[in-house]
Amino acid sequence: MPTYIVLLGPPGVGKGTQANILADTASIPHISSGDLFRENIAEKTDLGMLAQAYINKGELVPDDLTISMIRSRLHQPDCKNGALLDGFPRTIVQAHALEKLLGEFNGKVDYVPYINAPEPILVERLSGRWTCKENGHIYHEKNNPPKRSGICDEDGSELYQREDDKSETVVNRIAVYFKQTAPLIDYYRKQGLLTEVDGAQSIEKVTASLMAIIEKKG
Repeated sequence: MPTYIVLLGPPGVGKGTQANILADTASIPHISSGDLFRENIAEKTDLGMLAQAYINKGELVPDDLTISMIRSRLHQPDCKNGALLDGFPRTIVQAHALEKLLGEFNGKVDYVPYINAPEPILVERLSGRWTCKENGHIYHEKNNPPKRSGICDEDGSELYQREDDKSETVVNRIAVYFKQTAPLIDYYRKQGLLTEVDGAQSIEKVTASLMAIIEKKG
C-alpha cells in the first residue's frame, strides 16, 4: 500500500527541511506545491503565469489550479509508493479533492504532522531569508548569513529576496495561512490523523518529534 503524508505548518516554520528528511526516511517523493508553482513560473507555462500574480501577493493559488497541478504530479512513476505533500491541501475543498485523488491509487492520507510556531518567530525567519539566483541555496541574514554579503557561498551567484519573502508580504502570507487553513487543521484533528509539533525547537528536535509520529503509528 502506498504511504501518503500531509505535512502542515505556516510559512517559515521549516516544513521544507523536515519534508526532505521525512520523504527520504519513507522512500517517497517530497512534493512541494510551492516548488512546483515556481518551476512553472520560471518556465512561463500557462499555469505558472496564472499562479504568479497570487503568489507574489502572498495569497493562495485558487483550488482548481492547485488541484490540477497535484493530480498531474501524483500520476508520475516516482509516486507509486506514495508521496509527502507539502503545501497541499490548504483548504477543506482541497482535502476532499485529495481524498478522491488518492482513491485512484488505492491510497489514503496516513499521517498529518502539524509543525507550528509563534507568529513573531515566523516573521523573523521569513523576512530575513535570501535565495541565490543560480541554484536556490537559502541564507538568513541572522541565522545563516553568507560569508560575503549578497553573494552565495556555494556558487558565487547573487542573492535576492523573493517577492513572497519581503516583510510586507510575509505578514499577509501568515495571516492568509491561518485564516484559510485553520478549518483544515480541525478537519484532520477530528479524524485522529493530526499530531502537532513545536516548530520553535531546533531542527534536530523537530525531526525527532516527526520521526516519533511515524514510528508510533507505523
